[in-house]
Amino acid sequence: MIKKCLFLSLAVLFAATARVFSQDDLMDLFGEEEPTTEFAYATFKTTRINIGQSIENPPNGNLIFVVSHHFGTVNQGFYEFFGLDQATTRIGFEYGVNEWLGIGIGRSTLNKTFDGFIKVKLLRQSSGARNMPISVSYYGNTAISTLKWQDPNRKNYFSSRMSYAHQILIARKFNNAFSFQLMPTLVHRNLVAREIDENDVFSIGAGGRAKISNRVSINAEYYYLLPGQTADDFHNTFTIGVDLETGGHVFQLFATNGRGAIEQYYIPQSSGSWLNGDIHIGFNITRVFTIKKPKHER
Repeated sequence: MIKKCLFLSLAVLFAATARVFSQDDLMDLFGEEEPTTEFAYATFKTTRINIGQSIENPPNGNLIFVVSHHFGTVNQGFYEFFGLDQATTRIGFEYGVNEWLGIGIGRSTLNKTFDGFIKVKLLRQSSGARNMPISVSYYGNTAISTLKWQDPNRKNYFSSRMSYAHQILIARKFNNAFSFQLMPTLVHRNLVAREIDENDVFSIGAGGRAKISNRVSINAEYYYLLPGQTADDFHNTFTIGVDLETGGHVFQLFATNGRGAIEQYYIPQSSGSWLNGDIHIGFNITRVFTIKKPKHER
C-alpha cells in the first residue's frame, strides 16, 4: 500500500513538473520576439547633396550614371548669355560593389580632369537591438589633370598633374523630413599655380536636406576654409538646390559659387562670391541601372 501511494505521489509530481516546463516552452515559443536592428535609409536622395558627396552609397549591384553640368556665372551678362556659354561638364559612373563599398570614375571638361574615388561605410545609423545615432563614411578620390603643359620645354613631372581629396562624412537622419551632415575635408595638390597657394587645404563642410513632398526636397551645403588655408582671393563655397525625383531619375538643380564638380576645384578654388553675383547655375541628372541583384532578391 505504501509503495502504491509513493508511486502515485511521484507520478503526480512528475506530471505537474512536466506541465510547468511545457508552459514555459510555449511561452518561449509564442512570447515576445527578440528585438531587431532597424537601419536608417534614404538619408539623402542620391550620392550627392548638390555638388558635394552625401553619406549615400550606390546600392549593392547598381550602376549610377551621373551628368553634372555647371554654367558660368550669371553676372557675365548677355554677351556670355548669363553664363551659358562658359559651361563645364562632368560625366561619371558609380557602382555599389557591396553593402558597404562604392567606387566611381569620371571625367570633367574643367582642366580635362579624370578622377576616381572610393566611398566606404564605417558606421550606419540604427535603432532597436543596436542603437547608433549617426552614419559615418570615408570618401577619398584621386584626380589627374591632362591639360597640355604651359611650358613643354622645361622638365615637367607626371605627379604634378595629380591631386587628392579625403573626407569623413558624418550624417544623421533626424526624421523622414530632415537630414544633416558634416564633412571634414583635406584637399592635397601636388602642384599649385602660385607661391601663395597652399598644397594642403583643410575645410569643414556642413549640409542638409529638407523634404517638402515625397519627391521634392531642398538641399544646401557650405564649406568653410580654415584660416590661412588659401589666398585671400578665394571664398567659402555655398550651394543651395532642389531635388526632383522622377521614376528612375533624380534631377538636381542648384546655384553655387563653387567651381567644378570635384572637391579639388569647388572647395579650395572658389574665386567667386555670392555678394558679387558670381553664381553658377548647375544641375545633376542621375540614372540608376541594376547590374546585379542581391542574393536575397534572386
